[in-house]
Amino acid sequence: MTRDSLVGTTIAGYALQSQVGEGGTAAVYRADHPTHGSVAVKVLRDRLRQDPTAVARFVREARFGSRVQHPNVVRTIEIGEAEPGLHYLAIEWAGGELLEKYAKRAGPLPPDEVATIITQIAEAVHAAHALRIVHRDLKPENVMYDPVSRQVKLLDFGIAADTSAAADERLTRAGFFVGTLLYVAPEALSGELVTPAADQYSLATIAYLLICGCLPYAGKSPRELFTQLLSEPPAAFPKRPGLNIPPGVEAVVMRALSKQPKDRYPDVLAFAAALREALAEAPVPEGGFVGKLKGLFRR
Repeated sequence: MTRDSLVGTTIAGYALQSQVGEGGTAAVYRADHPTHGSVAVKVLRDRLRQDPTAVARFVREARFGSRVQHPNVVRTIEIGEAEPGLHYLAIEWAGGELLEKYAKRAGPLPPDEVATIITQIAEAVHAAHALRIVHRDLKPENVMYDPVSRQVKLLDFGIAADTSAAADERLTRAGFFVGTLLYVAPEALSGELVTPAADQYSLATIAYLLICGCLPYAGKSPRELFTQLLSEPPAAFPKRPGLNIPPGVEAVVMRALSKQPKDRYPDVLAFAAALREALAEAPVPEGGFVGKLKGLFRR
């Protein structure tokens, strides 16, 4: 628990029960509300309350999140300022766990599960793209996943960009990239406003992780990773026992990881469809009753 934890307090009717996450700009709490029930509440950190850019990004997340209404995007309930500087954002409580934690615990994942996850993320992102919003920070830490229902919920539009916005309305200065280096598209490193193709690249990186259990680049420092992203091709899928990946899958992922946006798929849905089709060629594990029967006949 952080020093400025608000557990046990109530903000605008939201009773903060426990802290469930924290980042550089906000802490996230599970809260109860008399009308909305269980929700997640993000609260801007105390040290950023007087930072106009931080406040603007916080408000932008709520604005973009409320615009993108889709079953695979967490629903924005309310944004407000409980007291001077105490900015909060209430969103629906998404069951499950962060995809990052699940992938570390259970990965590499079965082909059908990878297809299900990537398809849902793609549909959520495509809904944003239809509104000319680029997420710019697709990564497993920004995806909630319920392994039981296999339901995906996309989080955090905090650094999303409206591609139709005028240059003077943007919060990112030219020459400064935003995003997470492990998942960011090469063209984003220049700091220029990216297109939906950048989200496709990030989604392909997530797919690579879920399929292989590792990432396409393994730089030991930000500088080395930066250089790799700009000048080196992604690493080929690893070859190891138990990792039975259909040949076509690697080709699909590598196309979406192309350095040049024009060489990727037309959109995220096209990428997800191609990946789903390729993954369908994976051999079905011989488990359960059918597997036992085959085992009897082999004796």
